[in-house]
Amino acid sequence: VQLQASGGGWVQAGGSLSLSCAASGGTFSGYSVGWFRQVPGKEREFVAAIRWSGGNTYYADSVRGRFAIRRDYAKNTVVLQMNGLKPEDTAVYYCATGRPIMSTVHTSSAYGNWGQGTQVTVSS
Repeated sequence: VQLQASGGGWVQAGGSLSLSCAASGGTFSGYSVGWFRQVPGKEREFVAAIRWSGGNTYYADSVRGRFAIRRDYAKNTVVLQMNGLKPEDTAVYYCATGRPIMSTVHTSSAYGNWGQGTQVTVSS
């Protein structure tokens, strides 16, 4: 399954962006889909994840209440809706699939299939 992340861009602080992670050549069935972000010189950071089959969602404390992750069955896509964006949200955002257990859902090593990144820039 190939993952295609899209929807990044530039926005002023307080604005919103919607990122999409589309699967081609297969489906997300049986997998969790995670969003991570990375800035130069830092480790990849967990943002949010969703279990495709059960719909359970998980969020980093830094984005809880501002970001929302959801499934779009019709489009075979996972959407990360980002509201109330802050300059510190600036990063390259990646989506990934894996089968993490609950204790590892926030761990990048639990995800084995990664899409290319999409840049999100939030200006102050």
